[in-house]
Amino acid sequence: MCLGVPGRITEVFEREGLRMGTVDFGGIRREACLQYAPEAAVGTYVIVHVGFAISIVDEDSAARSYALLAEMGNLEGIDLPVPEGAP
Repeated sequence: MCLGVPGRITEVFEREGLRMGTVDFGGIRREACLQYAPEAAVGTYVIVHVGFAISIVDEDSAARSYALLAEMGNLEGIDLPVPEGAP
């Protein structure tokens, strides 16, 4: 099964003519291609699949996805994002 994981863009840049970004997955940062999500900007949450941001999601959706992944035991060592206004 393939899985897209939500992360927050911390930096946007260009490499070899491609729009790229640094994406933070709860403390783990990886580069991802942003060509398929051209409206994504710093602070935006995106779903990343095999190094490509394939869609934009809101912060609450990202937090729910992290909660489900944590429930399945797939997020050891990752700090989960807390949506603004959460207790």
